Parts: sequence; structure tokens; C-alpha cells
Amino acid sequence: MMLNAAVIGYGWMGRLHAGGYRQLSWRYPELGVDVRLAVAADTAEPNREAAKVAGFERVVSDYREVLADPSIDVVSIALPSFSHREVALAAAAAGKPFWIEKPMGLNAGQSRDIAEAAVSAGLVTGVGFNYRRQPAIARARQIVRSGELGRITNARVWMLADYASSPGVAYTWRFSKDAGPGVVSDLLSHGTDLTHFLVGRISELSAQTGLFIPERPLPLGEGAGAWSTEVSSEKKAVENEDYVSVLGRTDSEVLVTLEASRVAIGPRAEYIVEVYGTEGSLRWNFERPMELQLIHSGERGYSTQLCAPGDGEYGRFQPGAGMQLSFDDPKTVEAADFIRSVLSGQQLVGSAADAWQAAEVSDAIVRSASSRAWEAVPEVSGPVTYDA
Repeated sequence: MMLNAAVIGYGWMGRLHAGGYRQLSWRYPELGVDVRLAVAADTAEPNREAAKVAGFERVVSDYREVLADPSIDVVSIALPSFSHREVALAAAAAGKPFWIEKPMGLNAGQSRDIAEAAVSAGLVTGVGFNYRRQPAIARARQIVRSGELGRITNARVWMLADYASSPGVAYTWRFSKDAGPGVVSDLLSHGTDLTHFLVGRISELSAQTGLFIPERPLPLGEGAGAWSTEVSSEKKAVENEDYVSVLGRTDSEVLVTLEASRVAIGPRAEYIVEVYGTEGSLRWNFERPMELQLIHSGERGYSTQLCAPGDGEYGRFQPGAGMQLSFDDPKTVEAADFIRSVLSGQQLVGSAADAWQAAEVSDAIVRSASSRAWEAVPEVSGPVTYDA
């Protein structure tokens, strides 16, 4: 069966979506589909050229041309976050199932609009919470859900990165208020979803945020990326958050601590999850992604379990324990779950409702940082999958 895919936005994430689609006939032959890269839509000339090299049959500059094409079966939305609402609502109106990157909307209101539009159109959706698809996280969820750790008492999730730690990093859309609350939605939305996926929905929280690098130099030349070293002497004020820390609790009274920074000097991509229970605990670090640390009551230290076939979708990519997966491989798993959802009509991949729930947490963080008080997190309506 041939499915025609369109990718709207062909930067880093758009290329990962395209790669995920192209892997499906090899990694998931039982799906019986061959996803053809039909159209890429992007206004940036370097991205347009990259899409041609990747094998897209057509490259256009206007996403509306994609959505008006009756031959397009599925759409990926991998644009800067401030464009998501407009394009996702148009995709829903066109009846195109879409796989969208996070943060889905700039706030909970935008995310609700997207999620409700998809439900009204009868569409399944996919959202780029790719850390769910790490084999060690799949194993961790199984351990937690089985009761092996006893009653879950508390969890910690932190997402510390250094990608903006230098004051010389160029000012781009990521540092604008038009991109939402900075690291709160950019990085911590992943931590929020992992919390929901492993120990349950965050129902209330108290938070603080910080802006540590107040201005950045403007980039030289059009299309310069966030990591550009070519900058001018002119600077612009940063408009959103560099750092956030959160205390919270879930519906089942699990106490949670979350933290995220884009300016941490030292950690490169230190994304760590810890879950504690009355009978043991576990720990995972994205910098060592194929390892899960586990301890049971009475033992004297963590044992390290290496991922192996049977842990999530690890066996699709490697035949034996301890071999590495790339960052791209979980995006292939995500692509497979999205296409499986499209074919079955069932919401099997992380959904727009999941992203809406994460956005409600982000909004509550912003409110709490301003009020310096605990804030309730509304529960969304819709096909959430984190507790499925």
C-alpha cells in the first residue's frame, strides 16, 4: 500500500520525520505500507535544496498547496512553534492526519484549539514526544506499571542542556516571546510528558523561572540558525525563560520535581528520569540511553541493565543487548506508531491531547512563577495516551 506524505518545514525535525517515513518499509514490513515522500513545503532555500536531495518528488514554498492536494495522505508539521496553530488547524480542516512537533502550541489555548479541531475532524494525530520511544523508557514504564517498585512515592525529571549557555549564541525565534515561555515549553514539555507517561498526570504545582542571559547578538545573514557563530555587534533583548524548576504532585499523590535549563554550563543533553517507590527505584540518563539503572529494597547499589530485544522497539534496530540506537531511531518508532494509528483509526501514538495536557502544565508553571503560589493544572478532554 502506498501512502503519500508531505513534510511542512524541512529543518532538523522535518528531516527526521522524512527519515522516519523512509525507514518504515524496512523496519516495519508488517504494516504493509510504503510511505512516499511526495511534497516538502519550506520557504528557506537551504531547506528546499535539502528536501530535493532527500528524494521528495516536489518542493513548494506554500503549505496551502500541500493541504489542497488530494493525493496527500498524511502531513508532518515541523515548523517553528509559532506557526503550529495556523498550519495544524488548516490540516484539520483539510482532513489530513498530522504528526506535529512539540511544543504543539505556544500555550494551552492554542494547544486546545488544535486538539479539538482534530477530534472534530475525526483525525488521529501524532506529537513528537520522542523520548517515550526510547527502549529504556519503555522498560521503565513496564517496571513501574507492574508494581515491581512498590507504591510509587516520588519522581525527579530534569532536562539540562548547554545549547544556549554562551552569551554569544545568536538571537533567533527561540528567544522571542513569539516562541512561548522559552525552556518551559521547549525542553520541559518533554520532561512533563515523561512524568505523565511514567507516573501519572501532574495535577498541581509550584514553580520558579529565571532569565540568566538577558540579551543576545543578532545573527549575520538570512537563515542563520540558533547555533550560528556568525553574529553582528547589535544585540536584542531575550524575551523568554532560560531556566525553570517545579514542585508538583500527580493525581495519585506522587510527588514530582522537574527542572530544565538551556544555559547550563557542563551538561550537554543531561535528560534524567528517576522514579522512587517503596520497594525500589530506577534511573535513566539520555546521555547513556541504552542503560537503565535499577535497585530493589535490600540491595546495596544500582545494577545497570542494558537494553535488549523486548525493550520497547529495540529489536527492530539491533539484534543483541547493549548496542546503540541513534537519536533518529525513536523518531522512526514514532513514525510507525503514527502510521499505524492512521491505518487503524485508533490513537496509538502520543496525541494532540497529550500535548494539550503538557501545555496546561506549562501554563500553570508560568502562572505560578508570577503568583509565587501553587497552581492547579486543568485536566484536558480528548484521547490522551500517556495512561493507556
